[in-house]
Amino acid sequence: MTGPVRLIPVPDLSTVAEYAYAATVEPPARLVFTAGACPLDGEGRTVAPGDHAAQTRQVMANLATALAAAGARLDDVVKTTVYVASPRQEDLVAVWQVVRDAFGDHEPPSTLLGVAVLGYSDQLVEVEAIAAVRNDG
Repeated sequence: MTGPVRLIPVPDLSTVAEYAYAATVEPPARLVFTAGACPLDGEGRTVAPGDHAAQTRQVMANLATALAAAGARLDDVVKTTVYVASPRQEDLVAVWQVVRDAFGDHEPPSTLLGVAVLGYSDQLVEVEAIAAVRNDG
């Protein structure tokens, strides 16, 4: 990996988790903190009410756009927190599968949470991220 992010798998812990258990950021680097990416379209409407997977695809597209505006990519992400408005574990798993697919082989540490409610009407998913990019200045 050529960037400042180093993902750390921990062989002494379960391999069931589809993410690294830790990550480091090597200097020189610039950290990028995103707000929670929401399933909103360009007009500010919540997309796909009731559909966790479709909302997650929009969320990940919006997250990639926000990262790009800060000079980062999904491959630069060090840590995510994924919020799912549902008490059902299967909904969390469905969301996680879309998030994992969006990251491909990059497996940053992540926390997946079921929550009671999120900020927008009909919103089911939100993802916030921390990324690190090489500091060339």
